[in-house]
Amino acid sequence: MTRPPTDPRRPLTLRDVSEASGVSEMTVSRVLRNRGDVSDSTREKVLGAAKALGYVPNKIAGALASQRVNLVGVIIPSLSNLVFPEVLSGISAELEDTGLQPVVGVTNYSPQKEEAVLYEMLSWRPSGVIIAGLEHTDSARAMLENAGIPIVEIMDVDGSGVDSVVGISHRRAGLHMAEAIVAAGYRHIGFLGTKMPEDHRARKRLEGFKEGLAAAGLQLEDEEFYSGGSALLKGREMTEAILKRSPNLDFLYYSNDMIGAGGLLWCLDNGIDVPGRVGLAGFNGVDLLDGLPRRLATMDACRREIGRKAAEIIAGRPHSGLIGGEVIELEPTLQRGDTIRSA
Repeated sequence: MTRPPTDPRRPLTLRDVSEASGVSEMTVSRVLRNRGDVSDSTREKVLGAAKALGYVPNKIAGALASQRVNLVGVIIPSLSNLVFPEVLSGISAELEDTGLQPVVGVTNYSPQKEEAVLYEMLSWRPSGVIIAGLEHTDSARAMLENAGIPIVEIMDVDGSGVDSVVGISHRRAGLHMAEAIVAAGYRHIGFLGTKMPEDHRARKRLEGFKEGLAAAGLQLEDEEFYSGGSALLKGREMTEAILKRSPNLDFLYYSNDMIGAGGLLWCLDNGIDVPGRVGLAGFNGVDLLDGLPRRLATMDACRREIGRKAAEIIAGRPHSGLIGGEVIELEPTLQRGDTIRSA
């Protein structure tokens, strides 16, 4: 089911749901408010049409019903991941003098939770939405497409956006890391990752990384995954497991800096020469690395700048001269640290 041929900035109404479901606006209202005597078949028809269209009821009542509130919905997968607080700081700083206030929802990398959080936020008619990632459920995407407000998807540019997009190419980031590792002379390479099924950006980095290795005639020799959040302890455990299983590995590429930092600490505790015997690299460039005995090689993910530019778009300060449809790709930089041999 597609949106009626109207202005894409116009929010969907009860009439749109009524026309799509073939029942009266009054019946639609009763179903969506869960009031009145409505047959099960009619209820299913209305709810199905509303979900397919991406319709979200308006919780602002009375005279305010046609207005929007000065809130910006910000939907991110995690607060425990050190990446996203810095993104939020960029958003908050840029919105500070605009009269707009960010309101944060966390999805825990769950597409269904993202859908629920987005539904709740849109029901309050925010002035815009900033949401991490380009992959969403069909229902979430329909809600974003039909919200009638500026939408900015952040962190990733490898895919098709709903409206505006601000981020980096994770595939290219993985490719460049592979090129640096190969140039430094490493040949037996393992990958350690977390939340790979749900973390699409980590998946894309791994795809780019494998592409870079293949161009040099190499492939990953071992992989280690786990489903928990990013943590030092898990990094230590994963590093121990993969090196005991594949002791010939001479480089470990981690999906993020937290597990990479744990891996570095395990290697140092066990007398492993880093970067001579084993090289290491993470991703994100978080401040945690400043406190390690050796600085972990990583790649800056432009976190604060992503948040800042996304907020600029929401506040109506386009960079292209056009309102909506902006794509801003930032370029991450490799930070070699002390854990990659000199090429």
